[in-house]
Order: sequence, then structure tokens, then C-alpha cells
Amino acid sequence: MRLNIAFNSTSLQLRPFVGLEIITLRLLHKTSEFPLVVSTAIHHDPPASSSSPSSGPHLRAQLPPIPSPTPFIPDVPTFLKVIGRNASQHAAKFPNWEALFSFSSHQLRELGLEPARTRRYLLRWRDKFRKGEFGVGGDLTEVVDGVGEVRVVEVPIPARPGSSGDQIRAKAKGTLTLSPGMRKMIVNVKPGSKEPPVPLDQARPVDQLKLRSGHVISGPYVRLVKGFEGSVARIVVEEGMWEHKRGHKVDGGERRKDEVRAKRRAKERA
Repeated sequence: MRLNIAFNSTSLQLRPFVGLEIITLRLLHKTSEFPLVVSTAIHHDPPASSSSPSSGPHLRAQLPPIPSPTPFIPDVPTFLKVIGRNASQHAAKFPNWEALFSFSSHQLRELGLEPARTRRYLLRWRDKFRKGEFGVGGDLTEVVDGVGEVRVVEVPIPARPGSSGDQIRAKAKGTLTLSPGMRKMIVNVKPGSKEPPVPLDQARPVDQLKLRSGHVISGPYVRLVKGFEGSVARIVVEEGMWEHKRGHKVDGGERRKDEVRAKRRAKERA
């Protein structure tokens, strides 16, 4: 559809004003009024075909991408197990991994995920998993039967901006527990292996784990292996290990706190 507009002997075309035949516009410039009359000559464009982009599927709400399972979270039951809040009881309701990450909130309600906070919690963890925001152990790449092994190893000190790694390592002196030019790092290794599966200069530390006393692995859900003085540990898939704990009301919550405490003081004085 096309509208012809005449103003000061100038013809303009406006697109698209649908369903209008005569329009009178007034432009206000200080105290003057300039009528702008739209002619009744309306040219209708041919109707768009069914394959028009305006009706194409690409304009519909696009579903977020479905992330790939990880070595630590390989399937639906494991995912629901680690996020906690008894979500694992709903594992049988999801036929596959794609269904877990594609069902809408309405579909989750039809599956029987109640109350609403349970659905919100699952949707929040789905979004975090898509973004790569895992709990402890989520970044492990060497996992066997739900168990990942981590170890303290020495890796070369990385280069800093403006200087080479060789220069920095040459200045780094060794100690009784550390070789010259090296630093300690907690890395994921294959069970029984002493080094990571990648070159030492490409090794990456395991998230959410720290070194205590220079050689002891510390972190949530870490199980130290006996005989290695804390330098070797395992992380095992457990129920609720990624759970976000729910808060609880204290003295009736914010709205009733003053009232509850006042009644308590009055009862103590009586």
C-alpha cells in the first residue's frame, strides 16, 4: 500500500499506512498552521505470498540453543541430581536431554513440576548451564563413572604483557617445594595419572578449588585421597552439590518481624 502526500508542490510517498484513505495532517510551526493533505489515491501492493519473510518462522521466538552434555553431567538424571531441591524425582518425566532444555514453563507444569518455584529453579539452572556457569566439578573433562580426579602439579609460570615467559621464569627462584620458574596448580587428570592430558603450559586450573598450606587441595565436595598428603583428591557426583539453598524466615519475616518480637518481649516480661 502506498500513500501520496502533496505539500508545497512536493509529492511524497509514505509506507505503510494500512487501512487509511484520507488523512489530514497539520504541521505546527510557531503560530502558523500548514495543512498537509493526503490524497485519496491509494495504491495497494500485491498481497505477500505465504513465503513472505513477515510470516516466516525466523520471526518467531527462537528457542535458546541446547547445550551439549559434559563429562561430569552426561545425562538428565545427573543434572537433576546435582541441582538439588528433590529435582531428581522428576527425571523420568524427561525422555531425553533435548526435552530437558526445550520444554517451556507451561509444558513443565503439565508434566507435574509443582509448585511454581520448582519450575523457576529448573529454568534458572538450565540458563546457567547454557552459559557455562557450573557448580564444582562442572568444568572437569576427565570423568569416569561420575568421579573426577584432581591433582596438584607444577606448571610453567605464564608470560605477562610486555615480557616473555622465559624472562619471568628465569627470575623465579626455586624453593624446597617448588622448582625454579614453576608454579603450583590444581588440574584435572585421568585416574591414576600424574599429569594432565594436555601440555603443562596449556593446563587450566579447576574452578572453585584452592590450595591450602601450599599443597593441600581445598574446596566444596572434595574428597582427599589417602597417602598423597592432600595433593590428590576426587570429586564425586552427589545429590544437591550445586543446590542453591533456600532462605528461611526469621521471626515471621520482614513484615511481621517487629510484631513477633514485640509479642515475645511482652511474654517474657509477664
